[in-house]
Amino acid sequence: MKDQGRSTRKRTGGRLRPSRNKKRYQLGREPAETTVGEPRFQTVDSRGNETKTRALATNVAHVADGDETVEAEIENVTENPSNVNYARRNIITKGAIIETSEGDARVTSRPGQSGQVNAVLLD
Repeated sequence: MKDQGRSTRKRTGGRLRPSRNKKRYQLGREPAETTVGEPRFQTVDSRGNETKTRALATNVAHVADGDETVEAEIENVTENPSNVNYARRNIITKGAIIETSEGDARVTSRPGQSGQVNAVLLD
């Protein structure tokens, strides 16, 4: 389980001993790892009376070019700075460079959190 609580180290580098066990609100979930393909979505409950839509797979991106936004087809992931293996596996995360029908674009949204891919066209 991924620890979403306080750091185990102090600012100075010294160790912080936990004063209690982890609570349910500190629970972390597995990453959505959105891939390129036939659109698949999953709805998960989040804190409060809210829900999140996870994009498990998608092939459509909303690409912004200046003032206008157009829907483009995602062809593949060119590079992904968050993880070098993600580009090989065609996994889309925020900051990933994707190849679309409009040209190369950088992803500005978080598809695993918002359920859609928004991107900005690269020069």
